[in-house]
Amino acid sequence: MMAISKILANITRYISEAAMRIFGPNDDAYPAIGVQPFTGEPYDKRTDDT
Repeated sequence: MMAISKILANITRYISEAAMRIFGPNDDAYPAIGVQPFTGEPYDKRTDDT
């Protein structure tokens, strides 16, 4: 009986930690750089290197 309650407690903790991670505050460390302009050359089939 003790083993079943321990397994249920571990399952409950596992699921609740996952839910807290999904729905908790955002902890991403991405820099706020915004949209970057395109600085390359547009594709032109006539000037393709192949």
